Amino acid sequence: MRILVVGAGAVGGYFGTKLAQAGRDVTFLVRPSRAQQLHRDGLHIISPYGDLTIKPRTITSDQLHSPCDIIFLSVKSLALDSAITDMAPAVGPETMIYPVLNGMRHMDILARRFGSASVLGGVCMVSTELDPQGRIVQFNEMQTLTYGECDGQITPRIRQLDDTLRDAGFGTELSTTIMQAMWQKWVAISTLGLVNCLFNASIGEINAVPCGEETALQALDECSSVASASGYPAAKAFLDTVRQRLITKGSKLTSSMYRDMQKGANLEFDAILGDLFDRGLSLNLKTPLLQAACVRLRVYQQSISS
Repeated sequence: MRILVVGAGAVGGYFGTKLAQAGRDVTFLVRPSRAQQLHRDGLHIISPYGDLTIKPRTITSDQLHSPCDIIFLSVKSLALDSAITDMAPAVGPETMIYPVLNGMRHMDILARRFGSASVLGGVCMVSTELDPQGRIVQFNEMQTLTYGECDGQITPRIRQLDDTLRDAGFGTELSTTIMQAMWQKWVAISTLGLVNCLFNASIGEINAVPCGEETALQALDECSSVASASGYPAAKAFLDTVRQRLITKGSKLTSSMYRDMQKGANLEFDAILGDLFDRGLSLNLKTPLLQAACVRLRVYQQSISS
């Protein structure tokens, strides 16, 4: 199947490189400047599994004229609108759009633009970042893609997607409960981003001070309450795992949102914390820590934009 990876950043570049190395038909949709860099230097991954470099096949939006079978959409929410415009010529009647963005807002945006039947549910678990040289650096061994039809059915096309993605050098899971998985990831990343950004500290630094541990756990309760009220209560085993991460002494765990904040970069907090807070408000939930984090990050965003 023909795979179009929208973007060659930390996530799309990582999984696209793995798929290409495994012999899949992969093309990266990139900006002209990124295409020039990749043609010159290749796509390079620095990983605990071993470093890897490929010469990727790339295409720019003005060269895109025919549909693909799979669109792997992994841009951050800030780039979603431009990505939709760029990739539109590649979306045909049979195209599967497989997004792995954080939160849930993108699902509605994609469905309005391309029709809900085109859009799959997806969760990506990987910790990667682009370094100043444009290389993809993987921080730990976590590397899994989860996917499924939004209604939970096992269709012929989702089996095709599963066959295409399996055995390519990373973990995969075909899920019949993908919406639940997406909400659970949203709760986890929202909780971590909330406490890191609100308190400007790692998890270990937060839970090392009086009331730090209790406050981090309160943040989890707030985020998970929105999921529950929305019809997607998190599983006990999942919540237990997140709680353990929040109380681990000496943990250096931080969210990608916090790391972006430390660099003075624009943040996708509106699609993660902002949207979660707004959904809670619409359900008459009180989430004071979530509200405080949204105010903190809006002040930050205003400061770097002025």
